[in-house]
Amino acid sequence: MPELSRFLGIIAMYYRDHPPPHFHAICAEHEATVVIETGAVNGFLPARVLGLVQELHVLHHAELLESWALAAAQRPWPNFAPLE
Repeated sequence: MPELSRFLGIIAMYYRDHPPPHFHAICAEHEATVVIETGAVNGFLPARVLGLVQELHVLHHAELLESWALAAAQRPWPNFAPLE
């Protein structure tokens, strides 16, 4: 799975994934998807990790949409710096 960022887990997208535009957040045995437009979360992440994922979503909203478009075209995308 191609990564977008790594902190307390992995933030990733799949090439040519199904709509709506979303990304995957994986931490240990937990996984959730986050819809880029709305921020809706499907799945479970520990509270601390979920808060960081939501922060990343807000800070990088435009970049996430751009990465989705690149993934749909099967082109590489830039990684995001981890949150501190």
